[in-house]
Amino acid sequence: MIAIVDYGRGNLGSVEKAFRRVGSPAVITQDPRIVDDAQAVVLPGDGAFHDAMSNLDRLGLLPALRRALDGRRPFLGICLGYQLLFSASEEFGEGRGLDVVPGAVRRLPAGQKIPHMGWNRVEHAGDLALFDGIASGARFYFVHSYYPVVAGTSRPALTEGGLTQVRVVPDARSVAPDARSAAPDARSGALDVGSLRVAWCEYGIRFAAAIEVGRIHATQFHPEKSQGWGIRMLENFAAIVKDGR
Repeated sequence: MIAIVDYGRGNLGSVEKAFRRVGSPAVITQDPRIVDDAQAVVLPGDGAFHDAMSNLDRLGLLPALRRALDGRRPFLGICLGYQLLFSASEEFGEGRGLDVVPGAVRRLPAGQKIPHMGWNRVEHAGDLALFDGIASGARFYFVHSYYPVVAGTSRPALTEGGLTQVRVVPDARSVAPDARSAAPDARSGALDVGSLRVAWCEYGIRFAAAIEVGRIHATQFHPEKSQGWGIRMLENFAAIVKDGR
């Protein structure tokens, strides 16, 4: 069973319906015990970063969510649920995220219509499990005003957007021999960025539209709203859950 975490943000019904369509049972829940017992966990969401973190804390979901992100079970973050995995966000002032994936969430640059809403191409190198059978350049549906800057180790640490103590190297990407063996760093809770795999999108800037690190998968776009390719992606995640990958 897949647990869809309900913290008061996002159209959870559409996510549950999409999993039902691909034959994978899922339950919408605010119960930490159900999250702990689930085979896999999905964190969807729309809205403001800081409000979401506050709601997760208020509902007592943060400990169960962190356990779901320990690398032992498949996990899928969608839209805001993807951004919450990062170290910090500059949305409405600097605030801390779950700090599982090192990096920062920044506002899309001026010059393009904001929010980024509608269909856009996602490019990948064929190395992300979610994209199995999905062509590079396939279109997915986006609705967002902020984007994640993935941290890396290929350049010295620096700061962007006023965020402090965050490595933010937009072009950093590396692939471990077996990314599914990745585990959180015991000191910080963040995953080893060396096992990170990334799919990219262009919208005034090149940004990480999806990531995979170990058993953690996340997308800035909405698979449940992305018609054929989105359904294929959810089928891929359901297969990951079924196979225990």
